[in-house]
Amino acid sequence: MSTQTATGTQTKKSMKQDAFDHPDFYVLDDLLTEEHKLIRSSIRDFVKREISPYIEDWAQRAHFPYEIVKKFGEIGAFGPTIPTEYGGGGLDYIAYGLIMQEIERGDSGMRSTASVQGSLVMYPIYKFGSEAQRKKYLPKLASGEWLGCFGLTEPDHGSNPGGMVTNFKDMGDHYLLNGAKMWISNSPRADVAVVWAKNEQGRIHGLIVERGMPGFSTPETHGKWSLRASTTGELVFDNVKVPKENLLPNKNGLGAPLMCLDSARYGIAWGAIGAAMDCYDSARRYALERIQFGKPIASFQLVQKKLAEMLTEITKAQLLNWRLGVLMNEGKATTPQISMAKRNSVQVALEIAREARQIHGGMGITGEYPIMRHMMNLESVVTYEGTHDIHLLILGNTITGIPAFV
Repeated sequence: MSTQTATGTQTKKSMKQDAFDHPDFYVLDDLLTEEHKLIRSSIRDFVKREISPYIEDWAQRAHFPYEIVKKFGEIGAFGPTIPTEYGGGGLDYIAYGLIMQEIERGDSGMRSTASVQGSLVMYPIYKFGSEAQRKKYLPKLASGEWLGCFGLTEPDHGSNPGGMVTNFKDMGDHYLLNGAKMWISNSPRADVAVVWAKNEQGRIHGLIVERGMPGFSTPETHGKWSLRASTTGELVFDNVKVPKENLLPNKNGLGAPLMCLDSARYGIAWGAIGAAMDCYDSARRYALERIQFGKPIASFQLVQKKLAEMLTEITKAQLLNWRLGVLMNEGKATTPQISMAKRNSVQVALEIAREARQIHGGMGITGEYPIMRHMMNLESVVTYEGTHDIHLLILGNTITGIPAFV
């Protein structure tokens, strides 16, 4: 079977049914509101209908399905915590976490598309932008009419964003922007970019750069083994004239982009556990169906050990994420707390993916099952928006009061 995409190419539809149902060993659903569960159910149905049947084909072909952007807008996946007056969902952070969990259960690249749009593009425009900027950009970003990206990482400055060399000069009636950003999700198809650059005094500011501005280009990154259904590229600024009204006026300094990253990392903490749940669910089903030595491999002690440990780690992460969501709703969550959750969830998900691959045996490396795709995706997730080790050192600094990375 196949379906016609917006680009005119044929996308293969998998015949394999997505029968996923999340593990809830500690009955965490009792901690959720009916609205939370309704939102989760709606997004899960969307993933089963619009992502699961096609994702293996997209990943195999390194194809970003641009038509998914409008569909994400229609279901409210973009900016769910942004107030409704700007096109957002007006939801709380637990709802946001559940949305990211369900989308990443489908694929990390799909979740990256959504979380960049909401946490790294819409969030700074809402939080640091003018009212005119909010009204101009947020409704179009929320609906999926426009796709956005976030320009912080540079070729020579990843974990040390404060060392950025991208800069802008005041030319009187406009700013002149020069520099380059790298590893930017959504960039090749983005209509707008929230870009972080230094002014002539060396102070970091955010600017909104629009596609079509002369000197602004977005070369695509090819040859990825990870996030293959997501589009990644560069942002290149060669004497780009940026209107002065495109400067984000309400916050500057490195703390501004780091606040955006806190919001995105929170979503990753939930999202990565979605990927872990999918690997666990696939491994459990496969173990019950796969017969060796005359009985299901689920009957063997070592397979049961793997499954029991997977469920234990998922349950611990669910509790950690839920508590962090409560703190986010109360405005009490700290950067180190978010770092702990992001770091834990991705590490747990990677370990579960690898154990699930073992349970699937040779089938685990094929597109018949989602395991290898999740494993490759998570190798990006463990690095972006703060590497595994940087988050460890953020916690170490909090514990000891001694920064080890400066």
